[in-house]
Amino acid sequence: MAARRISSLLSQSFSSSSAAAPLLQGRNYKGIRRLGTTGAAEELIMPPVKVEHTQLLINGKFVDSASGKTFPTLDPRTGEVIAHVAEGDLEDVNRAVSAARKAFDEGPWLKMSAYERSKILYRFADLIEKHNDEIAALETWDNGKPYAQAAEVEIPLLTRLIRYFAGWADKIHGLTVPADGPYHVQTLHEPIGVAGQIIPWNFPLLIYGWKIGPALACGNTIVLKTSEQTPLSALYVSNLSYEAGLPDGVLNVVSGRGPTVGAAIASHMDVDKIAFTGSTATGKFVLEMSAKSNLKPVTLELGGKSPFIICEDADVDQAVELAHAALFFNQGQCCCAGSRTFVHERVYDEFVEKAKNRALKRVVGDPFKKGVEQGPQIDSLQFEKIMKYIKYGIEEGATLESGGERVGSKGYYIQPTVFSDVKDDMLIATEEIFGPVQSILKFKDLDEVIRRANATHYGLAAGVFTKSLDTANTLTRALKAGTVWVNCYDIFHAAIPFGGYKMSGQGRVKGVYSLQNYLQVKAVVTPLKNPAWL
Repeated sequence: MAARRISSLLSQSFSSSSAAAPLLQGRNYKGIRRLGTTGAAEELIMPPVKVEHTQLLINGKFVDSASGKTFPTLDPRTGEVIAHVAEGDLEDVNRAVSAARKAFDEGPWLKMSAYERSKILYRFADLIEKHNDEIAALETWDNGKPYAQAAEVEIPLLTRLIRYFAGWADKIHGLTVPADGPYHVQTLHEPIGVAGQIIPWNFPLLIYGWKIGPALACGNTIVLKTSEQTPLSALYVSNLSYEAGLPDGVLNVVSGRGPTVGAAIASHMDVDKIAFTGSTATGKFVLEMSAKSNLKPVTLELGGKSPFIICEDADVDQAVELAHAALFFNQGQCCCAGSRTFVHERVYDEFVEKAKNRALKRVVGDPFKKGVEQGPQIDSLQFEKIMKYIKYGIEEGATLESGGERVGSKGYYIQPTVFSDVKDDMLIATEEIFGPVQSILKFKDLDEVIRRANATHYGLAAGVFTKSLDTANTLTRALKAGTVWVNCYDIFHAAIPFGGYKMSGQGRVKGVYSLQNYLQVKAVVTPLKNPAWL
């Protein structure tokens, strides 16, 4: 059901206020009140939730950092402080790893039956579902994404994901292997140990679930670092895991900076595995720190510059809407965003004009307000980075069709921006912008667009829009990407694997493939005396 909801959301892309309103019906908005105006000249709405957890979560308890230091987490609507959060460092990571190690080696988590672990995860999912609206409000407040997106799509997807992995907990098993001679050979699938996990700010809870779900289902313990931009929702939800019955020390959360907390986890000699989602540049450092410490295995889900290919037989109106959603969803802050829109020359001019008009209609404003499609970018650094790329696009000769400016004077709002006449070597076509900037490129035939689409260091995702099954088959097999969406985009489900080719990462998250990241395979060989058969 959650997958259908996100598909519907993206296909509509909140094309009007009336389209967005039904997604908000039936939700409890008690506590929301109007407080004035944002720089975007619209009402600022008070989030209907209190910040309850700002400390580190170590060994089942919320505690201050060893240093006593805190850092501010900001409201991207205004740039003002929401709360001050405990700032961890090496000593705190050591405490968390020690707790996770004890819980794994001595605690009840590994020793309890897989069915008991499954029941705890199911209770955890029930609690997330029960607190859906409060969690969504925290996510929107700390991140800036539209509340409808968080409440109706992302938190239900998280709930579904935890239930999916709860179902896997008691279905992980090995094999019996035939061997020459009188031997019984079996394989055991055992948890890998203490998993270090580092999550980003663009989907703080969805990717949180991608990380903890398979790790817990397999019987591991966790030390997780939140992003310093968005620590609040993961702390809230992690507390629910203990309410569900998770033993002390199984899930530890240390908020802090990448160079301190992130580096300490990646290089820790008593962490058995690392899972990281973030930029390709940081992913290289994580891999290097793992290699220089204890050679812990690493799963990386990194950046992308995904092609979205509009073929000559496409229904242009549908293609415009889908390509719009593929790029502008979540303020363009998606690693798999369809950020290179390749359009066949026969429909190129029509597509550009309609893409421009669609962007001009996109509603930007307070993400708690009904009908808003696009909230603010995450922070001032990301805002300035995006504005620089817009400037580069203009300077390098691309045609600015719409947008390109700040919205209002407060917060980090950017106009939905569309460039046409984009060339392959322009910075806006080669580098990950991570913002609401659509680059439209023209192509002539399939051989050409395959070559150009694959001419990138990235390979996370791709999109294809065509009425021809033959064309779809050709492109899906030729494109070097971990996911190819045909006549759809951003369809996520707990069972669908996600990950990249090339410098977009290694390993897969979600689905059965993700379990491999958190298991060791042990072969057990036993001689047989007087076997009945060989």
